[in-house]
Amino acid sequence: MFNENNYIQKMAKTFEVFTKELSSLRTGRANSSMLDIIKVDVYGQKMPINQLASITTPEPRMINIQVWDTNNVSLIDSSIRKSELGLNPQIEGQLIRLPIPDLSEERRTEIKKLIKSMGEKCKISIRNIRREANDELKKLLKSKDISEDDEKKSEKKIQNLTDDQIKKIDDKVISKETEIMKI
Repeated sequence: MFNENNYIQKMAKTFEVFTKELSSLRTGRANSSMLDIIKVDVYGQKMPINQLASITTPEPRMINIQVWDTNNVSLIDSSIRKSELGLNPQIEGQLIRLPIPDLSEERRTEIKKLIKSMGEKCKISIRNIRREANDELKKLLKSKDISEDDEKKSEKKIQNLTDDQIKKIDDKVISKETEIMKI
């Protein structure tokens, strides 16, 4: 029997991952989720900063990272410097301050391209899930587990689901681009 809920969940998860990736992009404002993509090599494994420190945004253009273990300060500092965020940490004991500079026009354009490319990758994933669903439907039809009518109905449902997800992705891309271009 065909279960479209599996594919609904897969598409929802794909969109969720895309949204999380987008939130980690640097806009002109300080946002602690910007640091989610940075992993620090500590205790023999790669860990996100929020598992090694408290992260706060006391001002619109400042992120404070209160590191719990003094030994991790330099590791977190170097991980931030190596990241693509283009931030310069300032260390004061166990506190790392991250001033968020204004975005240059050039950087905004780069980020816009990155947003578009992330959106495209997400759409490709959604379409792959649709193809997977359609392949399963064809197999079920071939083995006579479902009728042609059921196959057509399910195919239409999956297509509508795909269209909805792609529209959500496009809307998200447009809203993020608008946010980036605001000065």
